Amino acid sequence: MGNPKAFLEIHRQEAGYRPINDRIHDFGEVEQTLSVRERKLQASRCMDCGVPFCHWACPLGNKAPEWNEALYKGDWELAFKLLSSTNPFPEFTGRICPALCEKACVLNRFNHEPTTNREDECAIIEMAFQEGFIQPRTDIKRNGKRVAVVGAGPAGLAAANDLNQMGFTVTVFEKNEAAGGLLRYGIPNFKLNKAVIDRRIALLEQEGIEFRFNEELRIKNEESPADGTAVANSSLFTLNSTLRDFDAIVIASGTPTARDLKAPGRELKGVHFALELLSQQNRVLAGIEFGKDERITAKGKDVLVIGGGDTGSDCIGTAHRQGCKSVTQIEIMPRPVEGPEDPQNPWPNWPRTLKTTSSHEEGCTRRWNINTLEFLGKDGKLTGVKVQEIDWKPNPEGGRPIMVEKGKPEVIKAELCLLAMGFLKPEHPEYPAHVFVCGDSANGASLVVRAMASGKETAKKVEAYLSTQ
Repeated sequence: MGNPKAFLEIHRQEAGYRPINDRIHDFGEVEQTLSVRERKLQASRCMDCGVPFCHWACPLGNKAPEWNEALYKGDWELAFKLLSSTNPFPEFTGRICPALCEKACVLNRFNHEPTTNREDECAIIEMAFQEGFIQPRTDIKRNGKRVAVVGAGPAGLAAANDLNQMGFTVTVFEKNEAAGGLLRYGIPNFKLNKAVIDRRIALLEQEGIEFRFNEELRIKNEESPADGTAVANSSLFTLNSTLRDFDAIVIASGTPTARDLKAPGRELKGVHFALELLSQQNRVLAGIEFGKDERITAKGKDVLVIGGGDTGSDCIGTAHRQGCKSVTQIEIMPRPVEGPEDPQNPWPNWPRTLKTTSSHEEGCTRRWNINTLEFLGKDGKLTGVKVQEIDWKPNPEGGRPIMVEKGKPEVIKAELCLLAMGFLKPEHPEYPAHVFVCGDSANGASLVVRAMASGKETAKKVEAYLSTQ
């Protein structure tokens, strides 16, 4: 514990965001940074608790007290070694993680001023890159076994990284033109600059991982030509090239299917899934061109976002940067409780309270308990969305509450409507023993930090399996 009185004498200080009038005109990262001196002071606030609930809450098991102390003392290299011992990509979580560790921090219980773990880990990894602490490993001893990883999102990258370090020869197959998964095609550049991803991928390639892009997995059961029955204990995979030469396969293909809204008028031009907008905008920033009829833009339009989560928030920020006229966000569930505490989910658990993001601060009408009835249009183009205020009543038989009508139907004007209602958990066939599934593909849509933790855990399972073969 660097300074035993720091948490009493120094208040929590966040780096904050760039001014709204500045940031909405570009896609640069909105979050600012503290000076080295200020960052050390924030790290000094960590109390090195006897029971570190931050460590307990983090899916990766990050040892925040240890690397915060090293940071406070100015030993950036030690801080990096401690951080990277559990977290393979702190440059990702340091920017976009909701910081479960901070909500579980004892200081959050004490005075609602938890240690700035997320910003601290981002500062550590950026200093590590700047000072050259991070160098590609070229001394990895190969064990002669090959592993294919299908999907280059956070789970796949975490699995590939650990398997490579273990000595396996790893090939990552990705259906898109570049690595990152939702890090690249779902999260806007104003939250995560894609150069940060490219920097890490370049390092992984230098360490021996092969990436093969624009190759999409197709799964089928291969039938025996003799009797037409499926080959015993086998689901064979078809790619542009075969996967049969690999000793193990890790499927980390995420949750590609977004939850749809089957309301009348869904086919109108102007109704899109959120990721259609977000992925296209990120591709435009990467230099990819789209035709006029392909381009999805909020410029000059009233925009309605259906869904109150982070993806919906990302749509709001993107709409502002594209030059929208207005943005409204509706959510079918009730408004969360305000303030730092959630009576239904008390500390050290994650509080399900009202979240206001940097995108919300840029301007947005937010409404809860709103059900979507119909998409309205003229000449095949969206002009508005008919909605209705509802309420939720306890179910006398238990289970999910019952939705009941409350207000009269109304129309929200919109020329662009974005569906941000989450993703469906994939269904998988029964795989042979050498095939493993991880991340969102196995567990359903969740946090980047959980996907990375799942990837690391799966790498251990692959190692244990192949050690017996």
